[in-house]
Amino acid sequence: MIKKETFYLNRLIESREFRFDRLELEGIYNSPTISDYGSEMIEQETCLFHRDVSCGDDYFEGLHTFICEGLSKGNAAPVVRFADGEYAFYADSLDCNGLYQQAESVDAIKKIMPIHIEALNILSQKGKLAPLIYPGNIQDKRKRLFQFFLAKYRSNDSALRFAELLFYNKIKLTGINYVPFYVVYAYLTSKRFIETVDGKKLCIINSKCNIDSCRHWFARFSSYPNIAFIEIPGSYVATQWEPIKKDVFNKIPPESDICLVGAGIGSLLVCVGVAQEFSIPVIDAGHVLNMINNCEDKSGGARLYTIYKT
Repeated sequence: MIKKETFYLNRLIESREFRFDRLELEGIYNSPTISDYGSEMIEQETCLFHRDVSCGDDYFEGLHTFICEGLSKGNAAPVVRFADGEYAFYADSLDCNGLYQQAESVDAIKKIMPIHIEALNILSQKGKLAPLIYPGNIQDKRKRLFQFFLAKYRSNDSALRFAELLFYNKIKLTGINYVPFYVVYAYLTSKRFIETVDGKKLCIINSKCNIDSCRHWFARFSSYPNIAFIEIPGSYVATQWEPIKKDVFNKIPPESDICLVGAGIGSLLVCVGVAQEFSIPVIDAGHVLNMINNCEDKSGGARLYTIYKT
């Protein structure tokens, strides 16, 4: 049981180890996404910053360095994002089943939870956690009860509860292992990343893949990675990874340089497992894989920090 009174995330902010700041990244153009989804999306442009990081571009450069070192040194370098679906899953809630089916039952979530906690521990030590944390999803419900009587207000403490899960399992957010959620999107859609994988053996682990679309995506910037596609189920990877992982490992070309993963909430297990097995960078790409495959509509349209000014 998570001890909600701990409020680990609040303490990180109160101690000034972390702060909230606006995430500005060079070349990013969020206006079309905000126009499509509404002005409430603007709040998500404010995210958690470590005290040693001055601006969003520093996070971008840090992630790029982390990936390049993984490529050059043969390091296990997993990068995994966490947002509403993951937060529901780690709260033992079937609300995790949104665009995709993630868990068959609450019992299935509870049964697999120790394996997820182990993977979170490994990720915190060897990789990058990229949780979506902004002012709108750390609202302490107990402090907001009075607003129920004053106006319609949907309290959201999902990130607060996720941080409690980390704290309860002795997993710390630090300046080394944390990167803002949207920095991963911005990096994967950047010319910098596309040029980095030029000539590399790139493995895409997803339920579907259009190789021609993928090649076109990278060729826009004269990048020509050698792309291999490894198919995984389109649902329940979060609860059924253990029985399929050996088969997935066997299909991944042993000389692969880097992997992009689309496995929903199961991306944690896939990214950590593949990174450990092959000693390479493995990035939870999610929506960006839909962009690469020219099927952006599968994830409900454009996302913040995925559009660059032309």
